[in-house]
Amino acid sequence: MPTTKVDSFTDLQDMFFTYLRDIRYATMITVDRLGRPRARVLLPVWEVVDGRPVGWLAVYKTPVKTAHLAHSPHTTYSYWNPRQNTVHVDALSTWAEEEADRRHAWDLYLKGGPPGVGYDPVHYWRGGPDDPEYHVIRIDPWRIQLVRGSDLRSTMWQQDTALMPGAQSVPA
Repeated sequence: MPTTKVDSFTDLQDMFFTYLRDIRYATMITVDRLGRPRARVLLPVWEVVDGRPVGWLAVYKTPVKTAHLAHSPHTTYSYWNPRQNTVHVDALSTWAEEEADRRHAWDLYLKGGPPGVGYDPVHYWRGGPDDPEYHVIRIDPWRIQLVRGSDLRSTMWQQDTALMPGAQSVPA
């Protein structure tokens, strides 16, 4: 079955958030300086800003994540459930160092982004959003593909990469 391409994220936003509420956890893939992938399971939260999806990921700033993102901010977040529904998010992931971004992500985890996806980050960072171990990665997708497992119907949105924050050359 061919992939349906949509021009606007809003055309697949409802299905994107439905799948995220169902699946919740994503596998984040980065690559090291030798091009070797590394995967870890995490829980990003999402919102829509100016018609585009933006993700936030509360993390510990480990040496591996730091080195990988310094080498290449290109990441993939993959969601899967046993019904074979999948979400694939290709993105630029960057450290969000501003206090306002850190607090915004904290609040979005508490509120749920989308509602039903999130948690109370104080369980991991007892000092709140000012905890020195609390760090945030901002996720700016440039392509999102949803696949429905019942019939393998695929829907894909791809942003004009020239419009992306900090965009350079993004492969198609």
